[in-house]
Amino acid sequence: MKILLAAAALAALAACSAETPQPKAPPAPQLAAAPVESREVDLTFSAEAVLEAVRQSTVSAQIAGRIVEIRFDVGDRVRKGDVIVRIDERAASQAVAASEAQVREAQATLGNARAQYERNRQLLAQKFISQSALDQSEASYKAAQARVTALLAGAGAAATERSFATIIAPYSGVVSARHAELGEMAAPGKPLMTGFDPSTLRAVANVPQVQVAAIQASGRARIELPALGQWVDAKSFTIVPAADPRTHTTRVRIELPEDVQGIYPGVFARAHFVTARAARLLVARSAVIRRSEVTAVYVLDAAGWPHLRQVRLGTAGDERAVEVLAGLKPGERVALDPLRAGMQAPRS
Repeated sequence: MKILLAAAALAALAACSAETPQPKAPPAPQLAAAPVESREVDLTFSAEAVLEAVRQSTVSAQIAGRIVEIRFDVGDRVRKGDVIVRIDERAASQAVAASEAQVREAQATLGNARAQYERNRQLLAQKFISQSALDQSEASYKAAQARVTALLAGAGAAATERSFATIIAPYSGVVSARHAELGEMAAPGKPLMTGFDPSTLRAVANVPQVQVAAIQASGRARIELPALGQWVDAKSFTIVPAADPRTHTTRVRIELPEDVQGIYPGVFARAHFVTARAARLLVARSAVIRRSEVTAVYVLDAAGWPHLRQVRLGTAGDERAVEVLAGLKPGERVALDPLRAGMQAPRS
């Protein structure tokens, strides 16, 4: 009897457990993903580069005097013809006034010499004076002419020197350095302000001589600006026809487009010169995560769960994708947001 009751109890428990629903597995997280794919890309040779301005100049004083006005400072944009610095021009103005007074005096003397010469010509025709007297008056007249010419040139030089008291911008650009302060004494040759034209920037890179032929044959290059996270296509580049005998490198100047914002001389860049084209296995750059010395991506399984996998990357690719040398296969899907994928990854 006891055995029958125990069997009935076990059957009832089994029936209850069979009716109890099993817990469902949680759904996989919804992560943005992209496939690993093989496609043709440009093979490039990369070299470190530095940006420089094609037009960069330092404006210096041409006369002596106290600086009475500075209109711009570092970072200000200046238009061509704007007054940037003024120097006290009182001494130069006095020199101009003195030169003009001397010119007027010489012109008066010239008028008198001309009149005397004309009178002597008439007197010689009437036989009242000798030829030597006419020659003397003619010499005085020509000397007065020469003196007026010299003094006019001196007055022009004085006026030009006075104009040097107003320093204007030779072209439109940005002030990169100011070398003088208000109230300081300016002297000929003293630097006042340095500026550059941001629309004429270029990158300068040194490349090994063995790469020059391939770079020249392709004629294409791209500039990577790590500080901005931006890539730009080069307008053109020029290979300087000279080599450094110590490093065995050749300098290349890469012209940049005019519409690139946020760059200035001295910024670090990388020059990527196209040398060939071939098929490579690529993964999105945004999917790559670097932890210390480990480079990895989060690969999504069939259910959509992310799993961290170490990879080895190459150098080919562009601003959106990078070459994969090991760790991935074509068709696998990787998470584009590795930070979120790491938070959603299953814990073992």
